Amino acid sequence: MTLRLGDIVASLAGEFDARLVGDPDVLIERLAPLETAGPSELSFLSHIKYQGKLAQSAAACVVVGPEAAPAATRRGACVVVDEPYLYFARITQVWKKHHQPTGASGIHPSALIDPLAQLAPDVSVGAFACIGARAVLGGGVRIGEHGVVGADTRIGAGTRLAARVTLADGCVIGERCIVHPGAVIGADGFGFAPHDGHWVKIEQLGAVRIGNDVEIGANTCIDRGALHDTVVEDGVKLDNLVQIGHNVHIGRHTALAGCVGVAGSAIIGAHCTVGGGAVVLGHLSLADHVHISAASVVTRSIRKPGHYTGLFPIDDNAHWEKNAATLKQLHGLRERIKTLEQMADTASGKTEEKS
Repeated sequence: MTLRLGDIVASLAGEFDARLVGDPDVLIERLAPLETAGPSELSFLSHIKYQGKLAQSAAACVVVGPEAAPAATRRGACVVVDEPYLYFARITQVWKKHHQPTGASGIHPSALIDPLAQLAPDVSVGAFACIGARAVLGGGVRIGEHGVVGADTRIGAGTRLAARVTLADGCVIGERCIVHPGAVIGADGFGFAPHDGHWVKIEQLGAVRIGNDVEIGANTCIDRGALHDTVVEDGVKLDNLVQIGHNVHIGRHTALAGCVGVAGSAIIGAHCTVGGGAVVLGHLSLADHVHISAASVVTRSIRKPGHYTGLFPIDDNAHWEKNAATLKQLHGLRERIKTLEQMADTASGKTEEKS
């Protein structure tokens, strides 16, 4: 299937002030990276530092910013727009809308729907899915195969839960959300009280509340709160295999990359980013606009916006062991330095007295 280049640009005209240089009747068969795009494919240049790749590209058309327009025009057809990366993101949405199969709507015969559940007329429920009592599903909601939607849940209009997603009892998810396969929303939080050498379960009595336009990656888990709800605000993006502990609060438009772990009762502000494999310890707070590097461990609250890193640089093992051994001596070295400073201050005071 193909789309006419001029039609792609026209579909975004209401949102962007973009200028097409070249033949609008060119047919686009695919979207592709700049390095591999062929003469029937559309690509983009996200940053001026990659401008050198333009001349070698065989793409039918390239989306570029104004600073790269002269080079792109010399190469061939291009779309010039102030935010090329954002523009290309919108193109991917246009492309998917035109090319993705819509799938069968309605309720699969094998799905189990509780009589007390309320489903909008255009809801789609896949094979072997289960919808619990008093669940409320808004217009256009899609539940994938083997999905589980618990009792007393609410799902906003246009939200899509892929195959094998579990939304546990009492949890709420807003409008236009996307939840990828295998995600679990509302499992019990990790709460146990020690007693005589064993653990006593603390029942998790809260739920999970998710806002609008949230995307949750495959096999990500968001635990229900112990007493209050775990909260994920509007626009948050969670990658695959992310663990969100009980009573965590994540502010709007924050993004967490793959394998991030957030321990219970942590508060992450709005517009934050956390790199892959990073950990935020429990009961800590991150201010708005805090950015954590990949594989960092956040061990204290961060009150000021900024970019923070907590890494021990990788090295060959022999050097790493020597550096690790040195780190163990830092406290003793600190105490020795303090002693020497005190001795120096004392000696300096005696010298001043004699003079």
